[in-house]
Amino acid sequence: MFTRSGNPVFLALLTALLLGGCASASHQRQDVQDNTGDRVTVGTVQKEIKKGMSGAEVAEALGSPNIVSTDEQGREVWIYDKIATDRVYSQSDAGIKFLTSGSSGAASTSQRTLTIVIKYDQDKKVREFAYHTTRF
Repeated sequence: MFTRSGNPVFLALLTALLLGGCASASHQRQDVQDNTGDRVTVGTVQKEIKKGMSGAEVAEALGSPNIVSTDEQGREVWIYDKIATDRVYSQSDAGIKFLTSGSSGAASTSQRTLTIVIKYDQDKKVREFAYHTTRF
C-alpha cells in the first residue's frame, strides 16, 4: 500500500493544484476582457468611412461623436475621442495555502486612445477624415 506522499494520485492532484493556481494576469485579462459591443476601432474607420458619405451614414457606422464644431467657413467637424483603460490584477496562492504563508500576484494596466476627425463640406458630405491611435 502507498503512503500518502508516495501515492501517484496524490502527487498528480498536488501538481495540478500548483500549476492551476499560477495563472498570469495576461491570461486572466483574456478571461475577463469584453471585446464585444459598440467599440469604435481603426479598422471600422478604414472599412466604413468614405469621402462623400452623409452624416447619417457616419453616425450609423461610428455612433454619435463626442464633439461637434464648425471650421472657419462654417462647415461641420465631428470629433470622436475614445479612451479605454484595462486593469487586471491576479492574485494566486497556487492552490496550496496550507504550505505557504503568503501569496503572489501580478498586475497589468494598459490604455488605448483613438481620435477620429471627420470634416464635412458645405453639402454636409464627408470631405476628409483622419485618425490617430495609441496604445501604452
